[in-house]
Amino acid sequence: MATIKHISSKNADYGAAEAYLTFEHDEFTMKPTLDEAGRLIPRQDYRLDTLNCGEEDFALSCIRANLRYGKNSKREDIKSHHYIISFDPRDAADNGLTVDRAQALGLAYCKEHFPGHQALVCTHPDGHSHSGNIHVHIVINSLRIAEVERKPYMDRASDTRAGDKHRCTAAAMRYFRSEVMEMCHREGLYQIDLLNGSRNKVTEREYWAKRKGQVKLDKENAALLAEGIVPRQTKFETDKDRLRQTIRQALATAASFEEFSALLLRDGVTVKKSRGRLSYLTPDRTKPITARKLGTDFDKAAVLAVFQQNAVRAVQRAEYHPQISGGIRQEKTTQITPNPDSPQRLVDIQKKLSEGKGKGYERWAKTFNLKQMAKTMNFLSEHGFASPEEVDAALEAAISGQHAAGEKLKELESRITANKELMRQITIYRKTKPAHDGLKTAKKPERYREAFHADLTLYEAAVRYFRERGLKKLPATSRLQAENEALISEKNGLYTEYREQKARAAELQKVKSNLAAMLRQERTKEVRRDWER
Repeated sequence: MATIKHISSKNADYGAAEAYLTFEHDEFTMKPTLDEAGRLIPRQDYRLDTLNCGEEDFALSCIRANLRYGKNSKREDIKSHHYIISFDPRDAADNGLTVDRAQALGLAYCKEHFPGHQALVCTHPDGHSHSGNIHVHIVINSLRIAEVERKPYMDRASDTRAGDKHRCTAAAMRYFRSEVMEMCHREGLYQIDLLNGSRNKVTEREYWAKRKGQVKLDKENAALLAEGIVPRQTKFETDKDRLRQTIRQALATAASFEEFSALLLRDGVTVKKSRGRLSYLTPDRTKPITARKLGTDFDKAAVLAVFQQNAVRAVQRAEYHPQISGGIRQEKTTQITPNPDSPQRLVDIQKKLSEGKGKGYERWAKTFNLKQMAKTMNFLSEHGFASPEEVDAALEAAISGQHAAGEKLKELESRITANKELMRQITIYRKTKPAHDGLKTAKKPERYREAFHADLTLYEAAVRYFRERGLKKLPATSRLQAENEALISEKNGLYTEYREQKARAAELQKVKSNLAAMLRQERTKEVRRDWER
């Protein structure tokens, strides 16, 4: 799944950003890695492009722009913004994502959402701990050097003017996340919902505390092992990790808030309700940790839902129903991954032999086919298929479900595109309306129209666009953006369903093909037995 995060920097050395992107750095200290001669070590594989820098490099171009507008001269000024789009590690193998393709997506994203800013766009093929996730760095000068069109998340006139600075607000981050989701859906990449929070939220600070704590613990354990002592702990846990475990243990049995509070209090944790939200105070802290910082599993709505589930389970146990485990349900985001037990297509051995394959291949193919036949029979038994006709019916249902989900996806994409175009036309209309209003009071209309021909043409086109769609009152762009976010969330869930139906259809198609091959083999054996008789 692709994610986007933001880092603001007050460092006046713009060259440091390019050096970080092009040379090896220690991931903990962020200091450059040096070779034996004390020289910087270039990164092995990356793609780097600049935008709006002319013939100059990024650092010099930013410094000239800051001097021209008299901005970013104070120590406390935010000099640059760093956005990182990280793709799912599976995208490389499953969806053909390459470093070059990711760089092209990053450039397009930067041009669309950070217009008017000098920018560095750099793609790396790997993430922390060699996780294999391709990721794109977008570093922009906080100063805007050109006037730009108003974006849905912009709520001030200064957000579009040249000479003013970029603001990364909560609304802006929601917009950027929704656009990353839309980009991944459009490109056929893995994606999760980035707009509705995470079940276990791990902040950047907690992530690095965990990484550094694990490295320190590994060193200590290595010293103990060298002395022949078995370490008591091998996995480092943060305070929030331990708090999450404590809350989950209490939720496993609690059927009311009072019971939940009493169970937590045994472990020294105090839970508080304030303005409809929950917070948790541990013995070693003076300030409570809000549920929002732990994840959506620990907010009031999720906790109350678990209380209700546990109460129902208690009634079921009283009626001698089978026990159901409690606690927060560990439902993972649906991931379409290959099933090792799923049957593969049988090999047409005779065809392969006619193509020049040898005896060794024939022996392997016979063993492979026997295994796939067994898997096919297991599949039929597990899913209750009694005949090839039932497999055909299930295949048709899966294909129909895939087509239905695909049509719904197209409909949602059309609505999202239409909303974006409407927001664009509203922006053009508001930007060019002063020129149209000026025409009414111009003393020489012809000369005025000639001077403002471009703005008047755009204004008339926007008005015509609204008239063709019967819009007498323009909707608020904030409402359109909220509607688009809801549509993108719906599309995210539907896309998962589409991939499931597609995988189901592909699996059933293999089973159908195998059944046909097995029936042909059986008929061939019967003919051979009749001939021998």
